[in-house]
Amino acid sequence: MPNETLIARLEQNLRQTRATRTRLAARLAEIESEAEIIRAELIEIDALAGTTEGAIVRLLSNVVSGSANAAGANSVNDLEIELQRRLTRVELQEYYPGPARHNIPTIRNNIEATSDRFFDRTIPQATTMILREAGGPLHVNDIYNRLMEGGFSFTGNNPTISIAVSLNRNTRFRKVAPGTFDLVIRDAAKAS
Repeated sequence: MPNETLIARLEQNLRQTRATRTRLAARLAEIESEAEIIRAELIEIDALAGTTEGAIVRLLSNVVSGSANAAGANSVNDLEIELQRRLTRVELQEYYPGPARHNIPTIRNNIEATSDRFFDRTIPQATTMILREAGGPLHVNDIYNRLMEGGFSFTGNNPTISIAVSLNRNTRFRKVAPGTFDLVIRDAAKAS
């Protein structure tokens, strides 16, 4: 009898070990997929840096030659707009080979704060609350709208990029689609 009990325990441990291995293998596949996306972003950023560097050299040569004028100022503004557009696209990962793009929620203009619940919070703290309440993943544009409604104050010019970067760098969050994040802990609850 003692041997049968020992064998039953060992079989149970073996099943648990195999299940754990399967979960880890699936997570590794997700991480490798994420690495491919990041590589594509790096290529895009390198191309953007090359374009920006070329524009800087052209502008400096215009300044040195004394031909900088109002048209030059307009081209600088156009370059800044194009640079911002490309950075936004890269940061929100709306450009990479993959499945068909999903509908991107709009950023609402002139959002009035209906409370001050996020006034003294960081982006990750407030986003954790928002995602828990939502019960599922949200796009950074939705997160931005809800942060503004909760009285969050952004200091930078590109709040959605700030959100995406902040969530990418925080281990509490996981990207589930381009520019769309969810809580990692929610995945852990589903796995068990």
